[in-house]
Amino acid sequence: MQVVAASSMDVYRACGVFHGSEEGPIEPVPLTEESALRTKLQTYPPPQVKMLQKIFGWLDDAYDKIPVENAVLGDRELPGTVLRLSMVYGPGDHLRRFHPILKRIDDGRRVILLQEGIAQWRSPRGYVENVAAAIALAAVSEQAAGRIYNVAEVPAFSELAWARKIAVATEWDGDFVVLPKERMPAHLLQPGNSAQHWEADSSRIRRELGYLEPVPLEEAIRRTVAWERANPPGEFSMHKFDYTAEDTAISSGAAG
Repeated sequence: MQVVAASSMDVYRACGVFHGSEEGPIEPVPLTEESALRTKLQTYPPPQVKMLQKIFGWLDDAYDKIPVENAVLGDRELPGTVLRLSMVYGPGDHLRRFHPILKRIDDGRRVILLQEGIAQWRSPRGYVENVAAAIALAAVSEQAAGRIYNVAEVPAFSELAWARKIAVATEWDGDFVVLPKERMPAHLLQPGNSAQHWEADSSRIRRELGYLEPVPLEEAIRRTVAWERANPPGEFSMHKFDYTAEDTAISSGAAG
């Protein structure tokens, strides 16, 4: 018998560097299971935690996976495995990671704005069924006891490349326009040090446990688009839309 903890890649110091809670140099990527962890037990800035609490009722102000990992791996009587999960997308995604792009496509927008820096930012992702397969595999693998595994798709695409994949899946032929931060509408400004990528190495779980995603990337995107369209967000959404402001920024960018 063993326990498998679904942790997160937000335990890495790179997360703190991105959010500004960790001082010092940029962390090298790709992140491996041996990469430095955060030194401060504050996963996200307080305003972001408050917003996430509107979506996840269980999330408290002290949310942090590092103590969870220590507890799971520190139990001498019960073998433990830690899976550091990437940003999970697909059916059931409460954070609606496809929504900002997909809604604009479905609303007939011909131009979609992305913030310079963020457009090139690379982060780890994982389709929900593939992540579930990794968890199940670890749960039945004796070799996984006492081990830590990153679970992420490879390669890690930039935000712009990811948006283009959604465009291909929906046969949208509009344009993505990247603007400097100072030209972006206020509702689209994204904080964070975009020089700190979160690209992750998931070769360990593939090598040691033979993990391979059962759902190919293109099919994962297709299923996610279909689910998003069939299940629009509820009353609260963390994503904002102001097409008048976006049109003004587009005109300003074209003029510049």
